[in-house]
Amino acid sequence: MATPTPFEIPPDLHPDCVPLAFLLGRWEGRGHGDYPTIEPFEFGHEVVFSHNGKPFLYYTSRSWLLDSEGTAVRPLAMETGFWRPQPDGGLEVVLAHPTGVAEVWYGQIDGAKIELATDLVARTATAKEYDAGRRLYGLVDGALLWAFDMAAVGEGMQSHLWGRLERAAPVS
Repeated sequence: MATPTPFEIPPDLHPDCVPLAFLLGRWEGRGHGDYPTIEPFEFGHEVVFSHNGKPFLYYTSRSWLLDSEGTAVRPLAMETGFWRPQPDGGLEVVLAHPTGVAEVWYGQIDGAKIELATDLVARTATAKEYDAGRRLYGLVDGALLWAFDMAAVGEGMQSHLWGRLERAAPVS
């Protein structure tokens, strides 16, 4: 089987997942972070969207702090979960973090743009305070642009993370 181009739909992709096919693959890039309670920072980022023929995509994300020369300094955030497209163009996303946070997100798929908002944020007793989030993903000129707004540690909803990812490898 030939490696698919970024816009080919794998033959074994579940039909419900076709609206999310543009996400499939491994993406790499850089991002920026800022929030009133922290110093601004830059980070490296890798995201993988894959499938197994069932009606969801499996998702993993990891990031690492970069120094001023762009060298990886230490690991940052990780998350994993499932993206579940709905027949009406809706999207349900379930994510888990090793920091003791689990989230349920709802949103809409609009072509190559996805908007999500948290419906539920559950935290363990030792997790940092985090109350709500909004995410935006969009395919622009072949790159996956994304942003994450957050309400946490007594601060209202505001910009926290944003970045640009380039497709490093397609998923067949």
